[in-house]
Amino acid sequence: MTITLYDTMAREKRDFVPADRDRVTMYVCGPTVYGYAHIGNFRPVVAFDVLFRLLRHEFGDEAVVYARNVTDVDDKINKKAADEGVEIKVITDRYLAAYHQDADALGALRPTLEPKATDHIGAIVEMIGKLVDNGSAYAADGHVLFDTQSFPDYGQLSGRPLDEMIAGARVEVAPYKRHPADFVLWKPSKENEPEWESPWGAGRPGWHIECSAMIDKQLGLPIDIHAGGIDLQFPHHENEVAQGRCAHGLPTYARYWMHNGFLDMAGEKMSKSLGNVIIPHELVKTTPGEVVRWALLSAHYRQPLDWTPELLEQSRKSLDRLYGALRRAKDVVPDQAVEAPQEVMDALCDDLNTPAAVAKLFEVSSAIEKAVTAGDLTEVAIHKSRLLEAGALMGFLQADPDSWFEGDASDELKAQVEDLLARRVAARAAKDWTAADAIRGELDALGVVVMDSPTGATWRMKD
Repeated sequence: MTITLYDTMAREKRDFVPADRDRVTMYVCGPTVYGYAHIGNFRPVVAFDVLFRLLRHEFGDEAVVYARNVTDVDDKINKKAADEGVEIKVITDRYLAAYHQDADALGALRPTLEPKATDHIGAIVEMIGKLVDNGSAYAADGHVLFDTQSFPDYGQLSGRPLDEMIAGARVEVAPYKRHPADFVLWKPSKENEPEWESPWGAGRPGWHIECSAMIDKQLGLPIDIHAGGIDLQFPHHENEVAQGRCAHGLPTYARYWMHNGFLDMAGEKMSKSLGNVIIPHELVKTTPGEVVRWALLSAHYRQPLDWTPELLEQSRKSLDRLYGALRRAKDVVPDQAVEAPQEVMDALCDDLNTPAAVAKLFEVSSAIEKAVTAGDLTEVAIHKSRLLEAGALMGFLQADPDSWFEGDASDELKAQVEDLLARRVAARAAKDWTAADAIRGELDALGVVVMDSPTGATWRMKD
């Protein structure tokens, strides 16, 4: 099986060939833990979770080493801690726990490694020292900065003129810089902010250096895959390439670069000032995490995704359809010898084409329905296994079908609903539409959604 990935650096799809099949390395930029992550933050979590699953399927669970960093020292973290009068660890522990809870709810596997910036200060100082010693960085006004003019390939990842990139990004202007694009590796801490000792004075690391130092320490450079949101391409990832390569004199930092597209809110950029920020920590209290995951994977990961209430509604309906097929086949044991459909594998191996993969899931669920209707239990067992295997590869269909629809409904409520449904079926058969509509109203009042289909009516509790 050949996995093909779009490499941002090469600007084309390339067959994925790791340096070592027994140790496939993957790094995804993780959270800065000062508050609850918004829905856009979870697009790379979910998209590259599918990649993690696919790589494990191809190379083996133990062969894939996936690292996702935690930025636990930052201006926003410092401000939050100062506002609450606590140590920064109180803030970072709180919101890292929430991040884990949210990622778990969205069905994302935990990464193999989760390095924290504050645990790698020694490695950061060591890498900065190498850059200063070989002339790639310089000390100025209490800061240490990377000299972008010392690296001829600076801007190669972004592929745009440097002046254009600087104009479109938040690049700090400072009198001590030799060049506007030079970036901070080490800086002095402000009063009451956390600080660490270094050869250049007490202070703390800049943002970009932490990822390069943690990758070097935990995975070893160069790595196979580096992934993250397209907003990180410049300056963050561009700066990672520069400092990582220069610290070791490497021709390559990552063999494959992958970036997911933006997530917009009904055509608008998500913004706290606009009041349109969606927080999964709150969303999953009323919406199943698999529904949110489905919505995030509904578009190809490299394309923009327009987040709307209608998208969530359609995602719920899509999963209801798949779970409905599994529910009707719940008494049939899946054929364990049958794997995911080849068409699903082909779609995922084609640069994580999740829209094509989920289209195949519907075909398999239809095959289950037909086999159930025909009473062909052998075919039911085969297609049920195909659907479950494909679902597991994408992080779907992990719930019990009855629980998916019924939630925590009591046995008494279930019996009441089934009785009402039976009465509604009888009313519809008698063409007594007034009675049928009245019964549906009773079900609605109970918080029940009725789903009519050619094979009959099913139900679920409202989210």
